[in-house]
Amino acid sequence: MKTKRSVQVISVALLICSVLSARAVSVPAGIKHDAFDRLLKKYVNDQGLVAYEKWKASAEDRKAIDDYVAQFAAGGNAASGNERFASLINAYNALVLQWIVQNYPTESIWALKGSFKEKRNKVGGTMVSLNDIENDNLRPELGYKTHAVLVCAARSCPPLQQSAYTAGSLDEQVDRAYRKWLSRTDLNEFFPDKNEANVSMIFKWFKKDFDKAGGPKAVMSKYAPAAAKPVLDKSDSKLTYKAYNWGLNDQGSHGRNYKISLTDFFH
Repeated sequence: MKTKRSVQVISVALLICSVLSARAVSVPAGIKHDAFDRLLKKYVNDQGLVAYEKWKASAEDRKAIDDYVAQFAAGGNAASGNERFASLINAYNALVLQWIVQNYPTESIWALKGSFKEKRNKVGGTMVSLNDIENDNLRPELGYKTHAVLVCAARSCPPLQQSAYTAGSLDEQVDRAYRKWLSRTDLNEFFPDKNEANVSMIFKWFKKDFDKAGGPKAVMSKYAPAAAKPVLDKSDSKLTYKAYNWGLNDQGSHGRNYKISLTDFFH
C-alpha cells in the first residue's frame, strides 16, 4: 500500500512539473515593432536571406536589435489575441537573428550550443527558450499558422519576411508568408502530371498541427499557386519531402555547404 501511494505521489508530482514546464509565456502589451521592421527591411532580401556580416559590422544596429529584444523582458500588463501572437512571432525571429549576429560567422544555428533548448531569453519576466515560445505557446494557440512565420535561420525555413508582424495585419501577413513559401520551387514543388508534390519536411514533422486544419494538403491548397491545386485537391496524390537544409540563411557564403550531423541535434 505504501509503495502504491508513493508511486501515485510521484506521478502527481511529475504531472505538475509537466504542466508548469508548458506554462504560457506572458508577453508585455504595447511593444513597439518599428525598430525591428526597419532592421528586417535593411538586412533581409526578397529571398529571405540575411546580410549578417553587414549587420554585425554595424554597432548601431547590433544595439538596435538588443534594445528591441529588451522590450520583451518586462512583466506586468500582458498582450492578448493577435497582439500576443504578433509579439511572440517577432520575439522568436528577433531572438534567432540576435543569436546569429552575436555568434557570426557560423555555418548553421545547429553549430551553436543550446540554440533552441537553452532558456537564455527573458520574456514577460520569465526565462524561456525558443522551443518554449514555439512548442508551448504558438503551436498550441496559433496552430498550423505558426509554421510559415517562424524562421530558424536555416535555408530550408520558410522565407523570412521583410517586415515585422503586427496585430492589425497579422492574418494578412500569415497568408502572405504562406503564399511566398509555397511559391518557392526550391522549397516546395508540385507535379500535376505525376500526381505528386515534393514539399518541405515541415509538413511531415508537424503533421498533427496541419491535421487539425484538414491536413497538410488542405492547408497547402489554401495558399499554393493555382497550378498546384490539381495535386493538392486529390486524395490519392502523393507527398514526398525534401531533405532539410540547415545551412545558415546568409546572403554571404556561410551555410551554403553545411552538412548536419546527428550530434548537432543534441546540443
